[in-house]
Amino acid sequence: MADLSSPQPPREPAPSLPSSLPQKRALPDDAHSPAVPSPLNPEGKSQKVQIQPPAEEGTAMGREKRTKKESLKKRESKGVAGADSSRSSPVPRSKEQPGEMAPLRYKLAPPKTTDFDLSRGPVFASHHEVQDSEGRTIEFFETSDHVFNKKNFHYTHCIADPTFPSMFYYRNTEPEPFGAHLSFEDAASHTYFDQQGTHVTSDKGFRMARANVAVREGRWYWECKVTRGMLKQRNEGDPESHGHIRLGFARREASLDAPVGFDAYSYGIRDKSGQKIHMSRPKDFFPDGEDIQEGDVIGLEIQLPSERLHRKVVQGHYNPAVDLVAEKEGHPDGVIEYPNIIRDRIPIRFKAHIYFEKIDYHTTKELEELMNPTSGPNNASEPPNPNHSSPALRTLPNSHIKIYKNGRLMGTPFTDLLAFLPPASRMVNNPQAGGSGGAGALGGRDALDDGSVGYYPAVSVFRGGAVECNFGPDFWFPPPEVSEQQPQGEDVIMAEGDGGHKPDGKEKKPRAVAERYDEQIVEDILYDIVDEVGFWSLGLGRGGDGNKDEKLAGTGLSMPPGGGREEIKELVQDD
Repeated sequence: MADLSSPQPPREPAPSLPSSLPQKRALPDDAHSPAVPSPLNPEGKSQKVQIQPPAEEGTAMGREKRTKKESLKKRESKGVAGADSSRSSPVPRSKEQPGEMAPLRYKLAPPKTTDFDLSRGPVFASHHEVQDSEGRTIEFFETSDHVFNKKNFHYTHCIADPTFPSMFYYRNTEPEPFGAHLSFEDAASHTYFDQQGTHVTSDKGFRMARANVAVREGRWYWECKVTRGMLKQRNEGDPESHGHIRLGFARREASLDAPVGFDAYSYGIRDKSGQKIHMSRPKDFFPDGEDIQEGDVIGLEIQLPSERLHRKVVQGHYNPAVDLVAEKEGHPDGVIEYPNIIRDRIPIRFKAHIYFEKIDYHTTKELEELMNPTSGPNNASEPPNPNHSSPALRTLPNSHIKIYKNGRLMGTPFTDLLAFLPPASRMVNNPQAGGSGGAGALGGRDALDDGSVGYYPAVSVFRGGAVECNFGPDFWFPPPEVSEQQPQGEDVIMAEGDGGHKPDGKEKKPRAVAERYDEQIVEDILYDIVDEVGFWSLGLGRGGDGNKDEKLAGTGLSMPPGGGREEIKELVQDD
């Protein structure tokens, strides 16, 4: 028997594992990055396998402590892109100063042959027909095989173009029907259109559809004819209405699954009693006993100050004693300021279509509190004004919305409209993109102007309500400033280039929203060329990839690992 009292020899240490064997290691931050890098999608399936790190002392059963995940609702309340987000924006490689940012750009694989085909609109399937008050038969269609704008993301058509041979390859385009109309992509589900996008209806609760054009400055006019709504003449046993409608203007942040005027991002008129409504607070506007009924034509005019004054307001530099005088005189110093448009976007595929996907603007805490005030201290205790401490609560001087009924001015229900240029509007916060909110979101890029902000003509329909939109230039009832020079009862064409303010201080006549569509096309072409030239100026075009990391420094451009030869991702949406 061994002598236990005798000293034992020291235990030899366990032999170390050969260096060739794989070791357990902690995951890097990008272990769950998508297999196909993109600036917008956190859902790509990663091909990396997670390796469990060594158990820390004090953990139960040798397992790592679990971190409780936040619910989708809680993440959405913080403005974080939810599980349905298809892409997430990468952090720029360099810290950029405001005004010096360039678009986030990715090197993509060359386009497919089919990417050069003309862009196509949706597929139309006949849904139902209705008779309007004039006895016309209107056929409504269900649209399919196109992408819907969804929460936090916005889609526009694009096409491959051989004249854009840099690393991006694609440019904006428009499918038929050409011209200003209600957008098939920018509409809620269960909305039905005619093939021209001018008639809209729904058999569900309130659904909204926005036009494919946004106004940012000047005076603009459009009108709607109620084809299905409150009845003018009723026989015994007839219903009060065939449905309901609301008309107005809405920003990008306004919810499509709610009526116009539901939140702080839209202004609307109800058909019932002709009430004005903003932030879900209806107020009397039309005279007592006067409704908006079938056959009525409602004209809507909006006036916005110049973008020059608008930027002064949102940047906190507005001085009414000086800036209002300069606004009336136009540009007395001869200096014209152009917007700094930065478009972070990437082409994606959807059912053989190509779209640009970009992060959309989201609701802000300040305007949520303005709509639903809390008992605690907040910025909403100070009413909105041009010099408010919060950019989201600043209003635009000399802005208003006028309403006409069958050519007769009913009044001005809304004045001092809320500003919309960034930073009054902000893109969705995404912690994977450089911050958890505020100035750090998207690496400081959440307050950029991508050219899509503005006030959009908008229509809401409820359980059979239907309208026909007319964006001009030929109107059923043109506004008085135009009709004074034209015979009554005849269609009138708006004067071209007749918006904004005259240098002599007189307001110019309102312009047809249809003209704004043409301006948007010109702007898209210009911004596409600017992006392409900017990319080539870095020497990063085809065959010019040398020293790309050095050339990308300070530009905001980003390259995926592996040279970026991966194919662009295909988007999947629920029908």
